[in-house]
Amino acid sequence: MAAMVGASGGAAWADDYRKNPYTLTYEGAITKNEPGQVNIHPVKYKLNGLDIVANVYTPANFDAKKTYPAIVVAHPNGGVKEQVAGLYAQRLAEKGYVTITADAAYQGASGGQPRNVDKPANRIEDIHGMADFITQYAGVDKDRLGVLGICGGGGYTLAAAQSDKRFKSVATLSMFNSGRVRRNGFADSLLNTVQDRLQQASAARAQEAAGGALLYSGDADMTDEQIAALPFEMYRQGYEYYWKTHAHPGSSFKYTTSSLLDLMSWDATDWIELINKPLLMIAGTKADSLYMTEDAFVRASGTKDKELFRIEGATHIETYWVPKYVDAAVGKLTAFYAKTL
Repeated sequence: MAAMVGASGGAAWADDYRKNPYTLTYEGAITKNEPGQVNIHPVKYKLNGLDIVANVYTPANFDAKKTYPAIVVAHPNGGVKEQVAGLYAQRLAEKGYVTITADAAYQGASGGQPRNVDKPANRIEDIHGMADFITQYAGVDKDRLGVLGICGGGGYTLAAAQSDKRFKSVATLSMFNSGRVRRNGFADSLLNTVQDRLQQASAARAQEAAGGALLYSGDADMTDEQIAALPFEMYRQGYEYYWKTHAHPGSSFKYTTSSLLDLMSWDATDWIELINKPLLMIAGTKADSLYMTEDAFVRASGTKDKELFRIEGATHIETYWVPKYVDAAVGKLTAFYAKTL
């Protein structure tokens, strides 16, 4: 269940994906492209032989003969481009940026078999691939490229930016260190079972290799009472966000159990000192995941231009949709990218 991320109790229902032509789930989502407005452009491209499905957002009055800065947006674990990643991509396009957000390989609408493989190398390559595509997009200034990673996408963004120097500035929102949580448990609560869980992941891989059934982790069908009893607010709110208020059929908590062989031996802060570009990390003061952002921020010693911005009163998931918290994050991101791109 460490894959879960989501919304807050008592959330207003967002737009129904079934009523949006682009299946966008967030409030205020684009429903049609109009001249002089922010527009959305569904695109598809190849990455290591797989079809990657993405949305590009262009600013109001976009002119491909001019040049614009661009921002790559990496979605959370279990999420898809139509949810919080799309919201932030649209909001940043409103500020004058060309933005792109893609479904991860093996997930959402993107290709790859078996489904819901969740390996760090793949997610990091997804970010490089978005940079490949958007820097060749008409009107984009390849020398003014930024990146924003949300939740699990934030951890993978930190890893991608260590080596990919096309990114002139790096930002994360509610960063989730997937490797640390898969290995140690949320809030390091499962340190005493690491070896047992590695043994289970190894057995799952052996079963796959022998032609047996795929085993999955992270998926559960829980009652409201069971959800309310979960020990971490991020998980409780995650069910509401992903299963109720912002549900999308491409979104899933589950991942192949064999993915844990890669996840548990990886960490978002490994070699984080290689990031030598401006770094902005944003998280809510009430987020029970805040410890991951704070730890990574301290470890990011390779850049002197870094800031940790805490949104007062926000939980992890509330930064995904609560208007005042989204406004605070977008305001900070806009100032950051204006200065660094």
